[in-house]
Amino acid sequence: MPRSTSNVDKKQGFVKKNLGMDAEALKESFVHHLEYSLGKDDYSSTLQDCYAGIALTARDRLIERWIKTQQTYHKKHVKRIYYLSLEFLIGRTLGNSLINLGMYDEASRAMRELGYSLEELREKEWDAGLGNGGLGRLAACFMDSLATLEMPAVGYGIRYDYGIFFQNIKNGYQVETPDNWLRLGNIWEFPRPEFSYLVKFYGRVEGYQDAEGKTRRRWVDAEDIVAMAYDTPVPGYNNNTVNNLRLWSAKSTREFDLNYFNDGDYIKAVSAKSVSENITKVLYPNDNNFEGKELRLKQEYFFVSATIQDIIRRYKNEHADFSEFSNQVAIQLNDTHPAISIAELMRTLLDQECLPWEEAWGITVKTYGYTNHTVLPEALERWPVDLMARVLPRHLEIIYEINRRFLDELAVLFPGDQAMLRELSIIEEGPSKKVRMANLAIVGSHSVNGVAALHSDILKATLFKDFYRAWPEKFNNKTNGITQRRWLKLCNPGLASLIDERIGNGWTLDLFDLKKLEPLARDAAFQKKWSGIKKANKEFLAEYILQRNNIVINPDSMFDIQVKRLHEYKRQLLNVLHVITLYNRIKDNPGKDFVPRTVIFAGKAAPGYHMAKLIIKLINSIGELVNADPDVGDRLKVVFLRNYAVSNAEKIIPAADLSEQISTAGTEASGTGNMKFALNGALTIGTLDGANIEIMEEVGRENIFIFGMDAEEVTALKNSSYNPLQYYNENAELRRLIDQIGSGYFSKDNPSLFKPIVDSLLYHGDTYMLLADYASYVACQEKVSDAYKNKSRWLEMSILNTARMGKFSSDRTINEYASDIWDVKPVSIQI
Repeated sequence: MPRSTSNVDKKQGFVKKNLGMDAEALKESFVHHLEYSLGKDDYSSTLQDCYAGIALTARDRLIERWIKTQQTYHKKHVKRIYYLSLEFLIGRTLGNSLINLGMYDEASRAMRELGYSLEELREKEWDAGLGNGGLGRLAACFMDSLATLEMPAVGYGIRYDYGIFFQNIKNGYQVETPDNWLRLGNIWEFPRPEFSYLVKFYGRVEGYQDAEGKTRRRWVDAEDIVAMAYDTPVPGYNNNTVNNLRLWSAKSTREFDLNYFNDGDYIKAVSAKSVSENITKVLYPNDNNFEGKELRLKQEYFFVSATIQDIIRRYKNEHADFSEFSNQVAIQLNDTHPAISIAELMRTLLDQECLPWEEAWGITVKTYGYTNHTVLPEALERWPVDLMARVLPRHLEIIYEINRRFLDELAVLFPGDQAMLRELSIIEEGPSKKVRMANLAIVGSHSVNGVAALHSDILKATLFKDFYRAWPEKFNNKTNGITQRRWLKLCNPGLASLIDERIGNGWTLDLFDLKKLEPLARDAAFQKKWSGIKKANKEFLAEYILQRNNIVINPDSMFDIQVKRLHEYKRQLLNVLHVITLYNRIKDNPGKDFVPRTVIFAGKAAPGYHMAKLIIKLINSIGELVNADPDVGDRLKVVFLRNYAVSNAEKIIPAADLSEQISTAGTEASGTGNMKFALNGALTIGTLDGANIEIMEEVGRENIFIFGMDAEEVTALKNSSYNPLQYYNENAELRRLIDQIGSGYFSKDNPSLFKPIVDSLLYHGDTYMLLADYASYVACQEKVSDAYKNKSRWLEMSILNTARMGKFSSDRTINEYASDIWDVKPVSIQI
């Protein structure tokens, strides 16, 4: 009897069976992998093995789509987006892959029928240590949207052996331990040794004459390191597209230093090789205060050098010259970290491809787009010239020539304006000359965008105002977004199911579809279901906190949450001042009816950022006092959750009632945590900063709690000699709590422990103006408490926040990049 060819794909004489997506097929694949991929059976397998089994099962179903996607891009000669980012904070991959493949429920059923819990197995996956904060999480959301929108794209970054660090809390202090996230391997990555490239450092530059008698420059006597590719599939939602995330790992070359061998020192020769691999060992923390560290510069150049070589290899496979390069390649810089790639592309086109300068520069500018992520001047990368001259001598030459031509062009446009030339020069003059990487990124790109309307306005008005005068056409705004697949469908399945039940699931691909919830905002039956889901999420988080922190919290209390990287401009300390205010009021009026609150903090401080780490200690010291005070009871609890990461954000955000977005106006570029909380029905208390403004415009001023100065008022107050002592002296409640902090009320064993915090507020300028905004913040928090008492109104506001979040999908953001900057069109993948 002939073999059936239904549901099979014939290629080159082989018959390949398509993999099923139903529970029975998944069980079969799981059992197969447990035995043949992992060498285990029912008796010897651990939960870690079972996680690996279901992960391999899901991965199998990505691979055919992944290969077909890459083949289609190649055959159709499509223009591709190359997204360069030093961080990709992707979190855990299993759940997201199952959601995007459309088989989460079937996988859950399959595991249940085999006696396992899919949710329990997902907990065995370690968060990928590839990012730190918002910039890396944005890159991960963008990769999800690019694949979902069927955009031909490759993400490029670094495969860090260790993440930023694992945060423990001991005696209230942050203690950093290594985040060895790869210690059990990474099921989702595929090593690609065939895509390995030499990356050079140090050496010198010499001139020579080529065969045509032209004088050229070349980089010689350099040290070589190998960059090896590791690929991770990134699936789109409900389609066949699987794009590629390619990360580079440093490997030593096969050559040893012969000098060590000649001296008979084999161990030293091996050690020298291992040192070269340190480049990708660890992710640098971001404390928004740039320091020019040599290893960081080497990391940045390492990944862009390998990336440019890879892009050019792919382009030259199909093209004999570079006339079509910018029509086939769009490179987007996620902040200034990859900006050295502009000089690297120029070096490649000039020194290796022998293009004339004008042609090479024209190609480069048409190819690059630059996304800025900060309004803080101190956070902009500025590399010492002498460091770059030593590490990347040819690139410094090229940057000087770019700068010379640029300044000549400016001098024609703005004759006699020497101040403008000094301001815009890529080289910062002074006792120690610096290379301004943001200036290089602007000069070398055809597009410069901010990530929220206010942020983009600040770039044009202050930070890059003279660049805007010279090139207004380069500047545009692309407000950030988040992927609703992870940040609602995956992390809040109860709410997602309720939404699907009432309006369908169109919102997973078009978030504006949530508008259909608006008529339900005052529906009592719908509110009851909405409230029940929030209560269940809060009970889940309460149990998580009990297990992690041994603190019992009341699920009926308002969950007031601020989770983000610890930095003074994000003003966790202002939240702390309000906590102390509540504590004092409860102590002063123990019989009064207070709205119960559980104030939850989480976030890492950069290891060298002493003030941020001291604020963590203060939060924990206050929590220790407040949580044990019988006069307070359930009316106030303070919790600091250690080691904030994507996986615990997915537990925290669905449980929030109140989202704290309280940065000083004019300091936060955008924020995306604010979007995640609002999408999950939390109400926002915030300043008119970053994307808060656009969230307010979308949800309505009556459905958000806004306080404090706006960006113009902050600037005006700074310019009028802001005096924090005036606010301290005039507000008795504020004065009392600051005196408590400074006198040892929360640190009786060391009364002066928190004096540096007080000094920073009263005597060192209160840089982020906490005292100026304190009274407005406390008054706004009173409005929050009053609103929370009216359950029906609170639920209406919660539903409307979710319903009006359509603008804040990363799908919308990517569509804007594709049409306005990249000129890239979707490519449908057929299987």
